[in-house]
Amino acid sequence: ETDVDDRYGDLDSRTDSDIPEISSSSDRTPKILKKALSGLSSRWKNWWIRGILTLTMIFFFSLIIYMGSFMLMLLVLGIQVKCFHEIITIGYRVYHSYDLPWFRTLSWYFLLCVNYFFYGETVADYFATFVQREEQLQFLIRYHRFISFALYLAGFCMFVLSLVKKHYRLQFYMFAWTHVTLLITVTQSHLVIQNLFEGMIWFLVPISSVICNDITAYLFGFFFGRTPLIKLSPKKTWEGFIGGFFSTVVFGFIVAYLLSKYQYFVCPVEYRSDVNSFVTECEPSELFQLQSYSLPPFLKTVLRRETVSLYPFQIHSIALSTFASLIGPFGGFFASGFKRAFKIKDFANTIPGHGGIMDRFDCQYLMATFVHVYITSFIRGPNPSKVLQQLLVLQPEQQLNIYKTLKTHLIEKGILQPTLKV
Repeated sequence: ETDVDDRYGDLDSRTDSDIPEISSSSDRTPKILKKALSGLSSRWKNWWIRGILTLTMIFFFSLIIYMGSFMLMLLVLGIQVKCFHEIITIGYRVYHSYDLPWFRTLSWYFLLCVNYFFYGETVADYFATFVQREEQLQFLIRYHRFISFALYLAGFCMFVLSLVKKHYRLQFYMFAWTHVTLLITVTQSHLVIQNLFEGMIWFLVPISSVICNDITAYLFGFFFGRTPLIKLSPKKTWEGFIGGFFSTVVFGFIVAYLLSKYQYFVCPVEYRSDVNSFVTECEPSELFQLQSYSLPPFLKTVLRRETVSLYPFQIHSIALSTFASLIGPFGGFFASGFKRAFKIKDFANTIPGHGGIMDRFDCQYLMATFVHVYITSFIRGPNPSKVLQQLLVLQPEQQLNIYKTLKTHLIEKGILQPTLKV
């Protein structure tokens, strides 16, 4: 029986030239748009297609924002599934000739398992009051991690049973491919939703900063680009990179100011069981209340004023937009290297002029991780809802002991007055 290495060469020693080229996706540009732009050069035709589709996507994104937090969560979930599909499909096409058994089925099964784990954690963290009313949910939440692990083990066993002698190495390659894809898509989209629950502004400012950087870097590079930036992306230029940086910082600062005015954007997203919906009502924290800041001496001379009124969040927006414009693009460079490794132009052809969904969100996933780390490091500590959920599952005696300890601590701090015994 011929071994797979004899038939196709040693996979560990394969170079980029040995990777089969994936056929380019067909052009899905609407015919009416093609006809309207038929007289233009390919360079300007692509510019107009990208511009029109970008404005269309921004319009629909704004509409979803208007529809509320729940629709944004569904949007994130839909984008996650589509990105997963695009990356998995590339893997399937690269090794399609080997006809790996159960590969697609197991890939989607693992996607369901990981989503069940992460979204179950979200339910436990943010829907505590709702969970307490439903006995079935209490059982699922109490044993959520055990159930999630059992589901994953079932998939793991199915993978082992699917191993075929001729395909061992390739099957393990694709097993790793699936798990790396899950790491990139599912875990990052989970962090996006975690950021959203902190307040829509923590969702919108980072995402819009990355979008702004994509657009302005493209425009500066298109009109002024002369100096190549990185070999992985030959079309990227220093002019576009620098122009995108300054534009994004200014944009983030202005957008932060505009959004900080409204409770709808700054209040944490909470589920209210009495009205059975998500609400964004609160007393805005100090981050979203105007503060006076003294200006540096050189700015006092230029602006002829001693102080300026800003929302503290605007200071944080500078850090967010700086990351979006300086580090965020490396997510795109990483994706460019990935596409070059498999000789493809785009992940898919979902959006004319842009490529696949993953082509538009390669920088967003890196941004999501940074925002989550930033919030937990500089904005807030442990999640109060999660602490409460853990307390509610304790035995009554344990809850009473914690109550007494907390009461004693608050009295010693002077926050509570000791009760008088009659």
